[in-house]
Amino acid sequence: MYIDELRTYCLLKPCVEECFPFDNDTLVFKVMGKMFALCSLSAPETVNLKCEPTYAAELRERYEGVRPGYHMNKQHWNTVSLQRDCSDSMLRDLIDHSYERVVLSLPKKVQVTHFPSLRKEEVLSVSKTTGPSGVRVKKR
Repeated sequence: MYIDELRTYCLLKPCVEECFPFDNDTLVFKVMGKMFALCSLSAPETVNLKCEPTYAAELRERYEGVRPGYHMNKQHWNTVSLQRDCSDSMLRDLIDHSYERVVLSLPKKVQVTHFPSLRKEEVLSVSKTTGPSGVRVKKR
């Protein structure tokens, strides 16, 4: 995946904005004002993505292209290489996982107003074996 594909994919998600809050080089994608992805325009080989801590550790063990988040909280963020051993499909799943983590951390009122489909299910936990979007859910 290349940075233009990553940008297009991130911007297709509801309530996403892109900005440069740190400098003119670091492109940040936010949902409702909270970061879920960021990358450097001068070195567009990697992206930082939010991740459930247990799953983040598992990804780092399994893939050479996944490392603790550069300049981020290493428990909750991974730096993922766009051109190494993660497929484009896997990268899209990791972007989805990062986006969902941020959306589910928003106040319930915001979730109900802006993301009604996500609030129809209550997230119980993330399963290490099912992957980034593989959350076990309980129907209301």
